[in-house]
Amino acid sequence: MTPITKQTDTEIQKKVLDELRWDTRVNETAIGVVVDRGVVTLLGTVDSWVERVAAQEAAHRVSGLHDVANDIQVKLPGSLERSDADIARAIRSTLEWDVLVPHERVTTSVSQGVVTLEGQVDTLSQRDDAARSIRNLAGVVEVRNLIVVEPVAIASHTVRDAIDQALARHAARAASHVQITVSEGKVTLTGAVPSWVERDAIEGAVRGTPGVRRLESQLRLQV
Repeated sequence: MTPITKQTDTEIQKKVLDELRWDTRVNETAIGVVVDRGVVTLLGTVDSWVERVAAQEAAHRVSGLHDVANDIQVKLPGSLERSDADIARAIRSTLEWDVLVPHERVTTSVSQGVVTLEGQVDTLSQRDDAARSIRNLAGVVEVRNLIVVEPVAIASHTVRDAIDQALARHAARAASHVQITVSEGKVTLTGAVPSWVERDAIEGAVRGTPGVRRLESQLRLQV
């Protein structure tokens, strides 16, 4: 078997820059990439929160990359500035129109474009969907998701069976070497996966499983 050659920091940096250039949601000229012993730090200033998140997602798609520190700042251009009241109204309307979000159980606060979400929902996917639905809104510079997951109590073995079935449907190959531990609604994932895309598929399947209150992912990338 041919040994796997570890990538240099320069090689990783080039791949991240190429991925940023490929992603149409990102203006790669506004983002700097620094790599130190395999850890990538993203720097710069962008026009929206969604672009900041998109840059992070692009970096994580690079094969062989383990850790990303996102130090990108959001500074809204004049055309995107909105009052906190306008942002709050847009958020409420967006949550009400999103069928995946129990909007009546989510409260929001807006201060200088920073949005804080609070409340209680039944699944991790509902918590994530609430944040995802508003991050593209003009005027939003940061989203702080403090929503708590309080699912109906389900026995750990039942949750485990449901997760196994979900993974069999969505990420069977990637999940073959993943260990799953379930305790009182908390799910811990350990092991190695072939790519960040497949890691996201595994975590997504777990987040959508009823009875999961918290996910601790210790999945690492195969090298």
